Amino acid sequence: MPLNYQIAERTLTNGLRVIVNEDRSITTVTVNLWVGVGSRHEVAGRTGFAHLFEHLMFQGSENVASGEHFSELMARGGRLNATTWFDRTNYFETVPRGAYELALWLEADRHGRLLPAVTQANLDNQRDVVKEEKRQRYDNQPYGFALPDMYALVFPEGHPYHHPTIGSMEDLDRASLQDVHAFFERYYGPNNTTLTLVGDLTAEEGFAAAETYFGQLPPSAAAGRAPVPALPPLSHPLRFERRSDVPSDRLFVAFRLPVDDTDEFYAASAALDALAGMASSRTYRRLVRREQLANSVQGMAWGLVDGVSLGFVSVDVADGVDPDAAEDVLCEELERFAEEGPTDVEMEAVMAQSERAWLHALAAADERADIICGHAALHGDAQHANTFLDRLSTITSDQVRAAAAAYLQPANRAVVAYLKTETGEGDPA
Repeated sequence: MPLNYQIAERTLTNGLRVIVNEDRSITTVTVNLWVGVGSRHEVAGRTGFAHLFEHLMFQGSENVASGEHFSELMARGGRLNATTWFDRTNYFETVPRGAYELALWLEADRHGRLLPAVTQANLDNQRDVVKEEKRQRYDNQPYGFALPDMYALVFPEGHPYHHPTIGSMEDLDRASLQDVHAFFERYYGPNNTTLTLVGDLTAEEGFAAAETYFGQLPPSAAAGRAPVPALPPLSHPLRFERRSDVPSDRLFVAFRLPVDDTDEFYAASAALDALAGMASSRTYRRLVRREQLANSVQGMAWGLVDGVSLGFVSVDVADGVDPDAAEDVLCEELERFAEEGPTDVEMEAVMAQSERAWLHALAAADERADIICGHAALHGDAQHANTFLDRLSTITSDQVRAAAAAYLQPANRAVVAYLKTETGEGDPA
């Protein structure tokens, strides 16, 4: 039976896209905003700005004191946060119905009137916060540099996805207050933002509230650029090794995939699920259960929009096992899958897992709001929550085999080998 969430949308005259999903089964409202700016929009010498603003947005705005966005909503039983990714920055809160207009007022103030609060002192303070975050999440975390190493290996220098969202601390140190203000003015405007409301309100109530609080903001964001040209699969294997004090050797085997929201991407994603994304997957059965070369195997695909996506398999190599031996077995399975494709049982398992995960995500209002908002912001389709499973069901085993043959061959791989420090050896990281 097709999904039928009631999703209404309207675009304000200033370009703000507003989407409302009425859900009277709950007594809360989730406010979710996607701003069309992420690390892929940054240029050389100016990395880390998108993530910096995720922090600055909680440090006050023209009519809101520093920290007050959190304190006012949490005092009313709300929960809130923000995240930054390659393709966007996301701000979200779930509050009791009686507080959703306060949440919208707070969001409108910081999205439209932030810069009076972005002083030199605030900038310096948040630079220090970002540096501490980098120390905690990257410098002092086992395998902390695996993903940045992977991005740098898979995507060539100068490509929008070459650097991580945390950016360069040197770039942030060099950034002037004027640089930071200019970045906000370029990207933060209602014409570069999508607002989604999910919960205990009607569509008309949501549209009216959005107009009340956001309608007077000018369409200040600059026009976005077109996606960069598509990146083909790697033509030969690439490799980077890092030795560190980690619990076990771990391999990150990455691939360039087709751009998100295409049948080819969904087919490649299904191939990675069948290969490594489930406890019943081929590589898990062979590497972990049968030959005990690995403690765990995981595979996933990340859909991206700037000409390419990313897929990877991580292999936690068992103690005493040569990582090359585990990698050789993985490559054998990649070749076999590209030649044979998935079995009927594998296709059924992949589709069942995808359906279960999708329905589980949509059951939570905050996750549903993020799904609706994200696909509308990046792909212009607010109905994706209702139609995705139907679309996925049209992907055939032949398409999955073809995607694996085109994108997931051993020759297309980029390997980040995170290896234990040898006895007597220092940590080069």
